[in-house]
Amino acid sequence: MPLAADDPVARARIGAFVEGLQQLGWIDGGNVRIEYRWAVGDAERTRSDAAELVALTPDVIMVTSSLPTVSVQRATRTLPIVFVLVADPVGAGVTDSMARPSGNATGFTPFEFTTAVKYLELLKEITPGLTRVAVTVDYNAVGAIGQLEAIRSAAPAMGVEVSPFDVRNAGEVERALAAFARGSDEGLIVTAIAAANIHRDLFISLAQRHRLPAIYPYRTNVTAGGLVCYGPDQFDIYRRAAGYVDRILKGAKPADLPVQAPTKYELAINLRTAKSLGLAVPPALLARADEVIE
Repeated sequence: MPLAADDPVARARIGAFVEGLQQLGWIDGGNVRIEYRWAVGDAERTRSDAAELVALTPDVIMVTSSLPTVSVQRATRTLPIVFVLVADPVGAGVTDSMARPSGNATGFTPFEFTTAVKYLELLKEITPGLTRVAVTVDYNAVGAIGQLEAIRSAAPAMGVEVSPFDVRNAGEVERALAAFARGSDEGLIVTAIAAANIHRDLFISLAQRHRLPAIYPYRTNVTAGGLVCYGPDQFDIYRRAAGYVDRILKGAKPADLPVQAPTKYELAINLRTAKSLGLAVPPALLARADEVIE
């Protein structure tokens, strides 16, 4: 897991996964034993954790996001892997097919690249005068690049200039946003990169400090004080991953299990944050929201 062990979102993700296993008859400490590793976004630690887990020769390895998945697969081409929140499994080299994965890995992707265009559309709807937008990207993650390119392709028709910034640590996030923010017609798109979760609270506080309307990939960003989110129910993805782990423990091969996309995307809006930024959220947008925080 690319988060800290005490991170509330990480604990909720694990809780959803364990609950899913329990519903299928698997009890941690009973008929199954779960080994946890928390890499907190550190690349070297991720590789070390991958090697440790593979050395244990588990029946299946469940892994979150692109870098940890690639690291685990480099460490083993035989042990079954179930991944979650890997944006572009084919582009990352994790599998050669979404429908019929031929290697030792399958799992759940959080979105298609075109979904990222919705970030820009929603931000423009909330801030009609938007002319510049900063977009987070991690150039080491194929999925992040795909999201950025989708946003770039759509931006000219909306009259928006896109400024990507490559961020992996807190210092880079602070410097990038301080350098970007200089006017009133700007916004921020926080894409589903690892830093978006690792530095979740920092992004929210900096967006508030620089008065940047910002959109995020998960509902947890909005409940923590972010303005708006559009993305999958990440906890549902973890529960569904338990189903794949169950099937592998019962003899299925990753090649038997297609890579799955989300079945639903959530739109959540924080009206308290909108008010603090002086934004009037259109009633039509509020009517479409799955959750409105007042």
